[in-house]
Formats: sequence, structure tokens, C-alpha cells
Amino acid sequence: MNQELLVRLFRSIEGEPTEDIVLVAEKIIEDETKKGHIKLANKLSEILKKNIKNYTSFRSELKTLLPQGISIPKDKRYNIPLATHVDRDSLRHYMVLPLDVEGKIQRIEKEFAAKDRLGHYGLSPKQKILLYGAPGCGKSMAAERIAWTIGLPFLKVRFEAIISSYLGESASNLNQLFESIKSFPCVLLLDEFDFIAKARSTTGQDVGEMHRLVNLLLNLLEDYKAPGILVATTNFEGIIDHALFRRFDEIIEMPKPSEDQISKILIQTLSAVSLSKHINWHNIINSLIGASAATVVKIANDAAKFAIIKGEKVVEEEYLITALRENAILIKK
Repeated sequence: MNQELLVRLFRSIEGEPTEDIVLVAEKIIEDETKKGHIKLANKLSEILKKNIKNYTSFRSELKTLLPQGISIPKDKRYNIPLATHVDRDSLRHYMVLPLDVEGKIQRIEKEFAAKDRLGHYGLSPKQKILLYGAPGCGKSMAAERIAWTIGLPFLKVRFEAIISSYLGESASNLNQLFESIKSFPCVLLLDEFDFIAKARSTTGQDVGEMHRLVNLLLNLLEDYKAPGILVATTNFEGIIDHALFRRFDEIIEMPKPSEDQISKILIQTLSAVSLSKHINWHNIINSLIGASAATVVKIANDAAKFAIIKGEKVVEEEYLITALRENAILIKK
């Protein structure tokens, strides 16, 4: 095997030091050393040590994150965790939203905080949330904000680990994941979940396997009684199986920002730098109508970077205009 392939292979290896795949990797390093390929052996050893350290750290974090007896299951074939934990300090939680959307998300947060009082009257908080809208409009961020506000661990489903080309394994992985959080309070994000939730009439060649997966998802959502919150997001609500919609407690559209919201996002994003008094904000904001919140943030950041790289102390209008021009493809009218 040539050096490039070995390096690529080692970058994909992760696990505990005692796992078979790691032991095999160490044997390969030993063999390369015996062949006199010292430089390659050292490089492979560094990659392996880094991967083991990162994996061990991840597993250690989960042990402190999860209650005793709870663990995130892994794909049996490739040993990949089916979900990823995002640390609380990394959760995005500042959002500029329309009042009605802000009110709906606040209600979800307040209902969860009052779940014990609601339970006294036989009521339950909203737990299954579907967020839909154009890319970059804050669907995933809203899920992170909910977790941050109510203080729950945040887990993001890894669909690349869930989905398998082997018959029945995708459904088994999905079932394992839901089973693992039955008694674990967390916010579980199924980001871009149309990946597995397409309408059964649009599944094409994979009709048998996808039908089984969608049917399982229907049952899992119907029976979801975990102590946390499940948030699913999609950019394409039109292709989701219609029966799935009825399983959610709340369905919220995340719209593109209005003029007022664009203004607030720009000012917030540029708050760490000085701004020229000669910027025609009306023209800048008008040029951003139709853009997603993520695009507005990107343009503001690009303008700030232009100024900093040029050694300027103030962000001038020309930097915003340049950023607009360079990101024109992202702005849809």
C-alpha cells in the first residue's frame, strides 16, 4: 500500500487503545519501522495517537454527560457513534427572529421549564418540534438555543452513521438511538431529517428499505416519551411523508429575515469593530433583502475582515459593498 493511502486510512481510524482496529494499526506502524520507513511510521503514529486521544476524550465526555447506564450507541459495522454531543459553551443561542417565531420558541422553553406543574394537571410540554425553512435561516441554531436556554445536553444525530447500505441496519441504528435516550433528558437534533423522512411515494429504487425506515420513524415519533425534546429540521417540507407531520407537537416556519431583522443582525455581527458614519445602511439592507440570516452574518464578517486585513480601524461602506458583490450568488431575490 502506498504512503498516501496509508495516511488516508489512518486518518479514518478511531477507537480505544485496546480495540482490534487500533492494534492492527500499531502493527502496521511496527512493520513500516522495520522496513526503514521511519518518517512514514512517525507520521502514522502521530495521526493514530491524535485520533485515540480525541476518541478517548469524546467517550470520557459522554461518561460525564450521560447518567449511569446510559450511553450513545454505535454503528455495529463501523463502530461510529450514532450521535454527537455539542458542549454547552459551543451552543449558539443569540438569535434575531420575528416576534411570532420568537414567541413560539419561548413557549417551548417555558413549557419544558414548567413540565412538573403541567403534569399536575395531566398536561405535557411540547416535546416534538419540526422546524422548516430555507437553508441558513436558523433552524439548527434554534435547536441549540432551546438546549442552551433550558439547560439540557445537546445531541446531534449523525445520519452518516445511521444510514447503512446493508438491509435492515439503518432501521436498527435508528431504533437503537431512540432506545438509548428513553430515560436521558436531552435535546436531540435530527438535522435535515428529510434525508430519512421522504414521502413513501418519492423513495424510488430504495422503496422497500426506505418504506421500512419511514414506518419505523412514524412509530418512534408516535411513541416518543423521553424526558427531553426532539427537534427535526428540513429545508424541503414538501417532500416529507405527510403522516409524519401529525406526529409533531409544534411545526414552525423559520423565515428569511425582514429589513428590521437584517439591520439588527448586521449591527450585532459588527459590534466588535468600529463602523464608518458614512455608510448608507438603507442601501446595504435593501441589497440583502431575500438573503438568509447566515448570509447576512457572512457578509458582515467578510466586510470586517477586509478592514482588519487592510489595517483599517473602521469598516467603510466600500467593504460592505465588496462583500455583497462577492456573495451575490447567496442572495436570492
